[in-house]
Amino acid sequence: MVVSTARGRIVALLTLGAIAACDSGNNAGEPVPASPRAVASSTAPSAADGTPDLGAAEQVAQGLDVPWGLAFLPGGDALVAERDSGRILRVSGTQVVPFLTVPGVAAQGEGGLLGLAVSPDDAFVYAYYTAEQDNRIARFRLDGGGDPEIVFEGIAKAGNHNGGRIAFGPDGMLYVGTGDAAQTDRSQDPSSPNGKILRLTPTGDPAPGNPAAGSPVYSLGHRNVQGLAWDAEGRLFAAEFGQNELDKLNLIEAGHNYGWPEIEGKGDTNGGKYTNPLVAWPTDDASPSGIAIAGGTVYIAALRGERLWTVPLTGDTVGEPKAQLTGAYGRLRTVEVAPDGALWLTTSNTDGRGDTRDGDDRILRFPAAD
Repeated sequence: MVVSTARGRIVALLTLGAIAACDSGNNAGEPVPASPRAVASSTAPSAADGTPDLGAAEQVAQGLDVPWGLAFLPGGDALVAERDSGRILRVSGTQVVPFLTVPGVAAQGEGGLLGLAVSPDDAFVYAYYTAEQDNRIARFRLDGGGDPEIVFEGIAKAGNHNGGRIAFGPDGMLYVGTGDAAQTDRSQDPSSPNGKILRLTPTGDPAPGNPAAGSPVYSLGHRNVQGLAWDAEGRLFAAEFGQNELDKLNLIEAGHNYGWPEIEGKGDTNGGKYTNPLVAWPTDDASPSGIAIAGGTVYIAALRGERLWTVPLTGDTVGEPKAQLTGAYGRLRTVEVAPDGALWLTTSNTDGRGDTRDGDDRILRFPAAD
């Protein structure tokens, strides 16, 4: 197989103190500006259909450098990854301070420091990032002890389609969304980790019970997966970028083939060989990145669409998708549910494809409904 796992040490050590300044002009090592003030929100659809009305947002932080991954610590603090700087920042109340810099990040195009995940035992933070030769996953002790450790490597990189979302599932395994790295044949190649959802043990080995013993591949036929989330029943959902026509939301089942490059969005399943999505959108309306699930609703952050899609879940079916916050904050990259039930969003207007607004990029918080 092309894929390889490793437990070797990264040569460079973490930089915990003097961290290079980000694009917003903050001085190295100084807190990133933060504010708890409410900011205006767009008019959201009525909650009569069961879709929550988000209401007004609180601005948690501003002046960030392409925030990408977002993960919460046990006490409620958050970690956020800056794609281009390679920094992980810690958000505690209204304070945003440097936590660590991931060594070896080679930011280019859509690559850089991408997804974050905190281990179920709260001992490690995992980071998916683009290095000089590949995309890989490393883990770092949250208590600052020991050296960083590469747990998985060999995911092909490119200027686009690097995937990058990682999350621990209800089974304690690490799930990884990857992209085809601009070579579509990889998505159907079971020996390639690209264009897949991978399922790994916390140490980076293929997880027991995967569809093919000894393989990290959980599902295949994906173009570029950047959203992973589970519902209350433990079902995995994933958001995926299409090419020119349709983006989609998938219900992920072990061993299923989601059709790329033979199918973009919904199409002929070739006698059941391929699995169609639950929902498909025109690419102008979506370009979906992060997703989160709360209270029977899937929240989908849309980049090109500059909106937050909400999709009600009812048993094995989905309701009519609704768009909220359309155009209010520009490109939306990541959405997560905080331990207190609040919904957090990150914008992505400084990524070279958006129209930068005063204060970008920012983290927004929508308090949980009473």
